[in-house]
Amino acid sequence: MSKHGKILVAMSGGIDSTVTALLLHEAGYEVVGVTMKTWDYSSSGGTKKETGCCNLDSLQDARRVAVDLGFHHFILDLREEFGDAVIENFVEEYLAGRTPNPCVLCNTHIKWNALLKRADSLDCEFIATGHYARIHTLNDRYYISKAEDLNKDQSYVLWGLSQECMKRTLFPISELLKPAVRQIAHDRGYDDLSKKAESYEICFVPDNDYRGFLKRRVEGLEDRVKNGLFIDKEGNVLGHHEGYPFFTIGQRKGLGQAFGKPMFVSAILPETNTVVLTEEEDLQRSRMLVGKLNWQKFDFAETGKEFVTKIRYKDAGHQSLIKQVDNNLEVEFIGGVKGVAPGQSAVVYDGDDLICGGIIYRSEI
Repeated sequence: MSKHGKILVAMSGGIDSTVTALLLHEAGYEVVGVTMKTWDYSSSGGTKKETGCCNLDSLQDARRVAVDLGFHHFILDLREEFGDAVIENFVEEYLAGRTPNPCVLCNTHIKWNALLKRADSLDCEFIATGHYARIHTLNDRYYISKAEDLNKDQSYVLWGLSQECMKRTLFPISELLKPAVRQIAHDRGYDDLSKKAESYEICFVPDNDYRGFLKRRVEGLEDRVKNGLFIDKEGNVLGHHEGYPFFTIGQRKGLGQAFGKPMFVSAILPETNTVVLTEEEDLQRSRMLVGKLNWQKFDFAETGKEFVTKIRYKDAGHQSLIKQVDNNLEVEFIGGVKGVAPGQSAVVYDGDDLICGGIIYRSEI
């Protein structure tokens, strides 16, 4: 009989989830490991070897740890749910001229729901993952805070977690720096995992070529969107492009032609297959509208107070004022911000604590 009860641990085969399982096992939990199979990269037609959590090597690494420590390990097949919810949304968003963040959608609607369902079937009170983030409570509300290791912090992609999900989740490595996590793996005899390269690519696009993925996924897409127009902010034609879905807001490289000076994608107009190019200073935006909100630390917008809003994962964050309008959030940037991309996530912080998050609908100058 374990002294802490039974816990389901999501194990990708990587170092972070492995150390998570090690620490919980050593702390006296009855660990049950589960590896989620979300995608078969071979079906995408990509040219590079698959990486990340869904390849055979990763599955075997996760199972090896379970065998070494003597706990049960299961493989959870989520390919159908993942394809319906994450991949189809990914394609639809690009076809709508927006830039999606599939990791947020996967965490919110696929992984946590699947983990909790499996935890219930196995009589596990809690689930645990190797994410770098903290969970705190205030006035009976659960919320995410940034991890001790700010270089690895993953709070941004966890804004969609519900109160019930956070209530039953543990992040055992949240107080550790990455070198300490590597040292733990090394000391326990998993030196191969401590030296394992990490992937920052989208799991179903491991060659990092989302344009190629879209072309393979959507039959006839290239012919449908070819010969699109580049225009400037006054509407003057600057040239032609291969299709609006293959561009993102703020993009400078890979435009397919030279313009005599650096030009950036500032707007995407799918109705006319048009991409608006401007100089960098014209990317500046002062406001944006955010929808599909999920409130964490608070359940309302505290107006008149400055918060920090991140508009992408590696964004340092920007001072801003927020105002709730119906079910949406108006964000006003103090000093402005460049490259606001509809479809991406906006996450609002009070210090290290996550107030709320949502999807960027539109931005304004």
